[in-house]
Amino acid sequence: MGNENIVLLSSREIDKMRQAGKLAAQLLDHLGKMVKPGVSTYEINQEAERWTKEKGAISAPLGYGNPPFPASICTSINEVICHGIPSKNQILKDGDIINIDVTPIVDGYHGDTSKTFFVGNPSPKTKKLVEVTEECLYRGINAVKPNGRIGDIGAAIQEYAESCGFSVVRNFVGHGIGRVFHTAPQVPHYGKKGTGKKIRPGMVFTIEPMINEGTWEADILDDNWTAVTKDRKLSAQFEHTIAVTKEGVEILTVDK
Repeated sequence: MGNENIVLLSSREIDKMRQAGKLAAQLLDHLGKMVKPGVSTYEINQEAERWTKEKGAISAPLGYGNPPFPASICTSINEVICHGIPSKNQILKDGDIINIDVTPIVDGYHGDTSKTFFVGNPSPKTKKLVEVTEECLYRGINAVKPNGRIGDIGAAIQEYAESCGFSVVRNFVGHGIGRVFHTAPQVPHYGKKGTGKKIRPGMVFTIEPMINEGTWEADILDDNWTAVTKDRKLSAQFEHTIAVTKEGVEILTVDK
């Protein structure tokens, strides 16, 4: 996740992150309209790449990491926690859930956001998981205060998720972001209030809780990317990129 030197962004850089965040939010909204039974994740990926290029931006996931990620977005269906790879063979079915994770690069800066969408009509149990996960994201964001601690975020998320009978993924965390896709600090979605690095104005990072129906444990598939729940029960995720300000917190991945 990069070294532990946390870079504080200037107001000019945060403005750049706002632009990247706005484009990310628009892209996610655009792709969300495609989510319906019978659509392949490959089609959603191709549209993401076309749209991103049309706007003069670059898809950060494409070619990222080792092995290089082979697509422009992550599409994580049902038991897939994160890093699902779009495929022509993966056709959305009624009752599925899909997390779409996008990260366009605009003028050198990364906008990173994701959302879990319903395909057709979800079961009540599925609906509850997704609603709790979205609430976890906002509880995490609301826990961000200047001079607070990174652990405050995870504590707020874990407390709520577990009180609703769900579990919090430990293997993947939020992260610092700016010109670099993944950097310090790491932002766990579980933990103890009052622990971890101090939160300071100028910090920009993602909060992206992954909440599971059953166990929090994960398996990585043979493609070395796709993470699935160990018990193959459902997982949901929501993500925003946020900036810490003197007043509190600003969500950057919004269309405004």
